Amino acid sequence: MEQHKGILLESGTNELEIVEFTVGQNKFGINVIKVKEIIQPINVTKIPHSHPNVEGIIEIRGEILPVVDVAKALGFEPSNDPLSEKFIVTEFNQTKVVFHVHAVSQIHRISWDKIEKPSGMYQGLEGQITGVVKINDEMVLLLDFEKIVVDINPDSGINIDQVKKLGTRERSTKKLVVAEDSPLLRKLLQETLNEAGFQRIEFFENGKDALTYLQSIVEQGKAIEDDIQLVITDVEMPQMDGHHLTKRIKDDHSLNILPVIIFSSLITNDLRHKGQMVGASAQISKPEISELVQKIDEFIL
Repeated sequence: MEQHKGILLESGTNELEIVEFTVGQNKFGINVIKVKEIIQPINVTKIPHSHPNVEGIIEIRGEILPVVDVAKALGFEPSNDPLSEKFIVTEFNQTKVVFHVHAVSQIHRISWDKIEKPSGMYQGLEGQITGVVKINDEMVLLLDFEKIVVDINPDSGINIDQVKKLGTRERSTKKLVVAEDSPLLRKLLQETLNEAGFQRIEFFENGKDALTYLQSIVEQGKAIEDDIQLVITDVEMPQMDGHHLTKRIKDDHSLNILPVIIFSSLITNDLRHKGQMVGASAQISKPEISELVQKIDEFIL
């Protein structure tokens, strides 16, 4: 899998690969970049008084990792075919977590522009879904794994107290554009950036809408730097991912003066290399919000 990831990372396209898995009767997907390995379930050691969605812990090559029951997190019934069950070992937000699913089927390579934003009609799942894509005439739902983890451990998310420690600052004249598909993270970023003194923030749910907004300013005959001071982007987003958004900004002579910070749960050595290839000004791993704010300050003094 590692070799295969490397090929994709060098492609420079608005694409991703997802591992398709099932829970109950639903098909879900997870970005291959998040997946370290897929293994057969092994004995889980239960932890007293742990969160109900956490089955317990396991040991893999000397590391102790938590196991999350995805069915329970989504409100589904347990599997009726234990022999098909799998453990998906993941790494994001600088943390490794194992997700227990009912079955794993295959890997698909798709374009971000084929992924649609979920509507509010997914029978209560809308808060857990970041995108929907049709594959082989079936709907595959992309799960918000970050939200599942934050629901279990709120301290693993963005912490506004980190920003309060930076002290009072005057940033009311500075305007930021933020591309982030997760409603939870948009809310947290709004609160923390406001606390950091930034009051003028335009939020977008994907890179495509953010780029359209930036281009519209230029089309009005304005110099982009007179209106926008900096762009912050996630990597995983429907329609257009953060790497492609960064590339489009840096390839556009009317936009490339803008600093672009990639703020993502997927900042690894491989992805850092890709961010550098597309011209990112900086790359910061979620949830390091204080580091993000300090980096913003460096670019817009």
